[in-house]
Amino acid sequence: MKIANLVVSDKGIYFVNKDGGKLKTGAALGKILNRFYSYLLDLKLLLLNIVGLIPSHTIRNFCYRLSGLRLGNKATIHMGAKFFQPKNISIGEGSIIGQGVFLDGRAPLRIGKHCDFATDVMIYNSEHDLSDPSFNATEEQVTIGDYVFVGPRVIILPGVKVGDGAIIAAGAVVTKDVPEKTIVGGVPAKVIAVRPLKEYKYKLGRPRLFQ
Repeated sequence: MKIANLVVSDKGIYFVNKDGGKLKTGAALGKILNRFYSYLLDLKLLLLNIVGLIPSHTIRNFCYRLSGLRLGNKATIHMGAKFFQPKNISIGEGSIIGQGVFLDGRAPLRIGKHCDFATDVMIYNSEHDLSDPSFNATEEQVTIGDYVFVGPRVIILPGVKVGDGAIIAAGAVVTKDVPEKTIVGGVPAKVIAVRPLKEYKYKLGRPRLFQ
């Protein structure tokens, strides 16, 4: 008889992995602990998803910081945001993150100061290794510099570094590093222009009150 990963037979009671291979006791206990940790994380993320629907920046920011997310002074995240491992995410001073974003923290995610993210931006730092027979995931840090603008529905993939002052056009899929002060767009994103500003001293305006 098999119940989840536990097998009860005339040969005894033992645990198996997802492929049916027999596990040693120590390995099985480690997997059990990891499974419970995963359940707790899922519950935490569910609660953060609910928090993301509260129409108050103050309440949301308080809860996000409580979850471990590092949020700089006057930085804010609009409603509908979703996260993975918020403890590995940091957002710099004065940055505004748009409605419905997804921020992946399975590896470190660093967003600089005075960045402006539009609606439905998705940043991933974990993906499956297509050459791995077990289809295991790999993780790479994503770093966004200061004064970066990211347009609506942009997707940024693992390992990408975006330089200071860069602009990513709406709908772009960013698979490689973006040099500072460049404007990129397309699928995959390519350099299409250079930003004319020489210095960046501006601060973003006040976020919408109930968004």
